[in-house]
Amino acid sequence: MSSLRDRYSFAGLEAAPVARRTLKAAISCVGRGLHGGAEVRLNLAPAPAGAGIVFYRTDLDARIPARFDQVSDTRLCTVVGLGEARVGTIEHLMAALAAARVDDVLIELDAPELPIFDGSAAPFLFLIESAGLVEHGGVRESIEILRTVRVEQGEAFAELRPHGVGGAGLELSLGIEFAASAIGAQAYQLALSEERFAAEIAPARTFAMRGEIEALRKAGLAKGGSLANAVVVDGDRVLNPEGLRFADEFVRHKMLDVVGDLYLAGAPIAGRFVGSRTGHALNNQLLRALFADQANYRMVRGSVTGLLQLSAA
Repeated sequence: MSSLRDRYSFAGLEAAPVARRTLKAAISCVGRGLHGGAEVRLNLAPAPAGAGIVFYRTDLDARIPARFDQVSDTRLCTVVGLGEARVGTIEHLMAALAAARVDDVLIELDAPELPIFDGSAAPFLFLIESAGLVEHGGVRESIEILRTVRVEQGEAFAELRPHGVGGAGLELSLGIEFAASAIGAQAYQLALSEERFAAEIAPARTFAMRGEIEALRKAGLAKGGSLANAVVVDGDRVLNPEGLRFADEFVRHKMLDVVGDLYLAGAPIAGRFVGSRTGHALNNQLLRALFADQANYRMVRGSVTGLLQLSAA
């Protein structure tokens, strides 16, 4: 299977070498898909250096690279597909892999979507931490943003920008605005380490409006959805009896989605993400626009540096 470097011609920039990471051991679990409602058997397994992140549909004997150019649907979640094989709701696991700096892993499952668990990335991060991590050779590469790339749809937009002076790693700035007064307008600002991802971003759950859920169920979707795996909003009310995990849980979850969607670039991004009202579709369009012109980026062999920063404009 070809790597990102194989598929695209990069101008290389050498930096202090950092070894690639994979899982120390395989780990398995069983959960339920959000939309199909079917039981899913999931196994995360170590992969060779340079293999990248790959989904393997064991029921179809099909391998799908976790890459932006394999995304086939973004309407309700991020879906990757190859032929008849597809895997949906991948963004929460991808965010956890990005935060844990996992470069190579084989994700085995026997259904068309990942388990939803509690609607956040925390269970996936727990699985990764339980399996353990190991540096296993090869050199980690990152994608340095050289000039601003922007995509937009109506009032929504998403950008990748070069770092300013002293910038490093990935910086993200995100604002959201919803008509429901329980959400309203929110923005997020945080300089995030791996530890803070676990504490402040990973627990943020997916959310939906009550009316949307009713429409989805009439369409035969959201069969596995419940108040146990999503925050449900009805106007000025949050219907979950336990309430919110954070006062701004909604924008934190949208930020979680961005982190996961951007990790489909095939390597960590060194630059700044700025977005407003963005979703899975725009996030994917942004990566496609980035790689459409080689003048937008260059490949850096080495560390992106230690801090993943999330901040609001």
